[in-house]
Amino acid sequence: DYSCLRAMNKEALQQDAAILPIKDAAMFIPSNPFGFPGIGFQGAGFFFAPNPETGAVFTYFVKDEYTSLKKKRRTVEKEKQKKGEELEIPPYNILRKEANELEPFLLFTIKDESGNPVKTIKTSVKKGVNRIVWDFRTKVFNPISLKPFDNTVPWDEADKGYMVVPGKYFVTLSKFDNGTWTELSKSQSFNIAPLKSGALPDADRKKLDAFNKQVAELIRAVSGADAYRAELVDKLALLKKAVLETENIPASTYGTVIGIETKLKTINLKLNGDALRATFEGSSPTSVRGRVEVITGNLWSTTSEPTTTFIHLYQVSSSQFSELLDSLKSAGEEIGKVENALEESGSPYTPGRLPVWKKK
Repeated sequence: DYSCLRAMNKEALQQDAAILPIKDAAMFIPSNPFGFPGIGFQGAGFFFAPNPETGAVFTYFVKDEYTSLKKKRRTVEKEKQKKGEELEIPPYNILRKEANELEPFLLFTIKDESGNPVKTIKTSVKKGVNRIVWDFRTKVFNPISLKPFDNTVPWDEADKGYMVVPGKYFVTLSKFDNGTWTELSKSQSFNIAPLKSGALPDADRKKLDAFNKQVAELIRAVSGADAYRAELVDKLALLKKAVLETENIPASTYGTVIGIETKLKTINLKLNGDALRATFEGSSPTSVRGRVEVITGNLWSTTSEPTTTFIHLYQVSSSQFSELLDSLKSAGEEIGKVENALEESGSPYTPGRLPVWKKK
């Protein structure tokens, strides 16, 4: 599709960047006829090529390539080397400026018809005509992670948000450079329409969207609480050692830490399920997180309305999670008291505790 080139006139080429006209997008969920994405377990016995990405396609133009300060300096130095000129070691202030330089990037911001942000997409600055695809989904609601997704297991899926409702959307392009934000392109509108009409009436789509928002907020809180619980558990092993190696702390403190550890184990059983019981009995009572993931793992992979089961699962898990969140908050506060006691007793550092020091 090179229709975007019709918009590449003299005026567009003079801009630092521009989003070219966007085609209306057909919304659908790709099928997996082999059970998993792509060719599944079919092997390489026949020709295979991936389909184009599913989503709204944004074609954009960037006038200039990004060149770092270090690369600019090295380019000048290479030219001097070709001419046989002597090179000088750069002064410290130049090297420090190069080391502190932040690499710029582009940010696409997608908003709905009411102006509410739906998704942001970050990409590098690359000269020329480029394309990026938005998969109709909102942001991810699981805890932030810098670890790349491992796609070596075919049945594993990367974290994803829910699909937005069809309608009119807007996208803008901005650039982060040298610590400042600059808007590069005016807002461009585009439409999303379902590939097959009649699956859900508009009124039902709005109800589905409202339910998805509720589930998204619940999974955000549940997964965040579980990550916080794991952080507390990691602290406990170090706190136990710190208590034993601190002379002036009350002897009862060690028992307090053990009590917190027991509380966190109970929270984990209710939040994530009983892995030990599942190992020996084949299954265990459904956990809070398990109920929520039944909804996200199924409803967020279809364009259907929520079933009565999904609504029931949401009601039960949200009710149970409120009590667990209070218990988790209490455990965190108790650990805070132990950390304060360790600091007052002159204990060596443990993670998350800022040392107190007074000059004498």
